[in-house]
Amino acid sequence: MTDLEYLKKYYKGNIEDAIKRYENGEPVQYILGDVDFYGNIIKVDKRVLIPRFETEGLCEIALNYLTDTNLNVIDLGTGSGCIPITLKKKLPNINMDAVDISSDALMLAKENAKSNNVEINFYERDMLNPLDKKYDCIISNPPYLPHGGEVMDIVKNNEPHLALFADDNGYYFYEGILKNYKSHLKDKYYIFFEIGYNQGEKVSELALKYLDCKVQVKKDLQGYDRYVIIESK
Repeated sequence: MTDLEYLKKYYKGNIEDAIKRYENGEPVQYILGDVDFYGNIIKVDKRVLIPRFETEGLCEIALNYLTDTNLNVIDLGTGSGCIPITLKKKLPNINMDAVDISSDALMLAKENAKSNNVEINFYERDMLNPLDKKYDCIISNPPYLPHGGEVMDIVKNNEPHLALFADDNGYYFYEGILKNYKSHLKDKYYIFFEIGYNQGEKVSELALKYLDCKVQVKKDLQGYDRYVIIESK
């Protein structure tokens, strides 16, 4: 099914207006107003990045490692809230924090948490400014596109650049998280990152630079390096 066919099938308002928005280059997800993410309905609009199947894979990896106990977990750069909502629904006994620098994004994330009936602690702050806590797990799909890198027009013209682009050739937030949070990790910990297809080696090097840890890179469903898994030795 093409995007246009999908729009015609599921849009509930004036379809002519919807088609006009589509023809003007607006993503189908923003026109419909929500996406199905890991079986959860997540509201989306231009305040947040559109959740993608690669990030579903990030959640799947985390769920394979985490247990439904009283773990402290934090999502850095939460956007729509799709990651913490997914983890909390599958692991209701974890303590789930979520951070974003955008008040607009957090407003929508809180709506999504409420509509999905989960309790998440949301904080408006720079993701590189840690809370005064220690965590069993950090999970993040941070901005990782280098400035000036190739980006599809539909993404560049619609989705928030704050959630897309990062300094230091895309590595700014990975290094900042690993450096700033090393004293905020418990003795046994996990860090799960979504990465760009060519960033696995460098992010792994950064992890080994700042932490005494084990690191592995995993591929997404298309066969690209997409996830870095970091765990305590």
